[in-house]
Amino acid sequence: MYKILFVCHGNICRSPMAEFIMKDMVKKAGIAEKFEIASAAVSTEEIGNSVYPPARRKLAEHGISCSGKTARQMSAADYRYYDLLICMDGSNLRRMQRICGGDSLGKMHLLMDFTSRPGDVADPWYTGDFQETWDDVSEGCSGLIRHLGY
Repeated sequence: MYKILFVCHGNICRSPMAEFIMKDMVKKAGIAEKFEIASAAVSTEEIGNSVYPPARRKLAEHGISCSGKTARQMSAADYRYYDLLICMDGSNLRRMQRICGGDSLGKMHLLMDFTSRPGDVADPWYTGDFQETWDDVSEGCSGLIRHLGY
């Protein structure tokens, strides 16, 4: 079983979108039992808040529910628990490394590194473009699934 934690700044837009898109993809592929998937934040700003309404709406457009999800901050214990910690941008990666005291086991990656166009996932908090974020996250999750051999 692969245990995957998706991480972004506040855990209200990109990382929950990745969590629920990935859950939907592995369910549709018939491999959901091979994965444990969650998401978290590198900051404390949104702790306890629900997924940002436009992100919820974008997921719902595709028949994906994120009901009950609230933001939480990642911890060093997550590094020990999860096999992969997948973040949305370089700033997230640096903050994850600080929280976890580095990445000695090579568990931390940028989501877009699993695509043909490495870089950051578009941040809809600043762009307002949740379709672009959907596209990036979907492509990244598909690439991650392929990378894992499915």
